This record gives sequence, structure tokens and C-alpha cells, in this order.
Amino acid sequence: MNEDFYRKVGGIRQPDPTLGRNVPKPGQQQSEFEQAVEQARAPEQPQKTRRQRVVLAEPSKAQSTLRARVELEEQTSWGELLIKDLIKVQFKTGVLLAGLVLVVLGSLPLAFFLSPEFASLRLIGIPVAWLLLSVAPFPLLFGVGLWYNRLAERHERDFVDMIEN
Repeated sequence: MNEDFYRKVGGIRQPDPTLGRNVPKPGQQQSEFEQAVEQARAPEQPQKTRRQRVVLAEPSKAQSTLRARVELEEQTSWGELLIKDLIKVQFKTGVLLAGLVLVVLGSLPLAFFLSPEFASLRLIGIPVAWLLLSVAPFPLLFGVGLWYNRLAERHERDFVDMIEN
């Protein structure tokens, strides 16, 4: 620090920036320990990492899946057509199974009318006609409902597979 320095800063004395630091004078070499300390204080240079390509899914599938999902979410004409087809298949399945229940339960009175001997059968003292008309419809309806549920889930899975593929 000399007088030229103070003139450059407008005559205002500022603290010496090297105050408290062991700054080597020009021509003076640092010891190995001092060099190691300076290297340790120096901010670490970020190491270059090798780039890796990460593939999460096949791009062709992702594009078609994304397109189909966007079509469904935006309810475009194509998306509405896909939804209508799913609803139509579900409705057709429901109507067919309801028709099956009507045919089975509706045929019992016809069978009793056409075959009076069948209507007069007894099981443990109870007429078979009563058992068939009062007890048998419940397991039948439960089974048909279960069958419809499985068919509906299969149709929905097929729909999702079609959208994703």
C-alpha cells in the first residue's frame, strides 16, 4: 500500500484487502502446505458427468397412447366414437343377459302349464314349482350379475388395451 493507491480511491482510506491473509510477496514461493490449503479452499470444479440416455418407454407407443388419451380427454369426435362403442358393447351384453334371465324364468310357468306332472312333483313335501319360482331365481340372478360384471370388466380391459396400443 502506498500513496498511489489512496489517490486512486479518492483519498479515502479503505482497509487493506490482504489484511489478515498470508499473501506471498512477489518472488516468494509458497510452501507445499500453503498450496494444499489454497487448493482445499478453492471451490470444487464440477466434474463432468458422462451423459446417459434414459429410455422410459418406446416412443412409438407413447405417441399413439398419448394421442388416444388426448382424443378421449378432449372428447373429439373420434374419442366420442370410442366411448359410444364401449357403451354399446356394455349395453348389448346387459340386454343379452337380461334376455337370458327372462327366457329361463319365463319358461318355468310355460313348463308347468305344458307338463302338469312336473308341476305336481314334490321335494321333501314342498312342491318343486314353488322352489323353482321362489328360491331358484336368486342364485340365477346372482350368477348372471356376476357374469355380467366379468364381461363388463373384460370389455373395459379390451378398451384400455386398444387405447394403449
